[in-house]
Amino acid sequence: MRVDVDPAYSARHSAPPDQYVFTYFVRIENIGKAPAQLFWRQLLFHDSVAGNQEVEGEGVVGESPLLEPGDVHEYESFCMLEDQNGYMEGYYHFRENDGSVFRAELPRCLLRTPPGALSILGPEAEEPS
Repeated sequence: MRVDVDPAYSARHSAPPDQYVFTYFVRIENIGKAPAQLFWRQLLFHDSVAGNQEVEGEGVVGESPLLEPGDVHEYESFCMLEDQNGYMEGYYHFRENDGSVFRAELPRCLLRTPPGALSILGPEAEEPS
């Protein structure tokens, strides 16, 4: 499996100085030779104020997609940090038809408030379309 993550700061949903919201778009592609079903996620969100927040559970956003070779599953979610910068990382657990289980890494990605976003946009500002 190949996992790509694209995070973005959400000024509209944030409330500085103690709540910073980030959306993240995840793309999971089965680059293997066998079908596999995502059945568990184990994600870690970190910022210097709140420390580590672990999120784990079944599937992703209410789904446990079965990915055939070449299939792609994409979803969007969000997280809240108490600091304007942090990171996320983790694993997705998959099960193949023969019952074997493996993990696919969600690579560490930085969650960063853009320079000047707090002074220019402010928490009530609309994000660009």
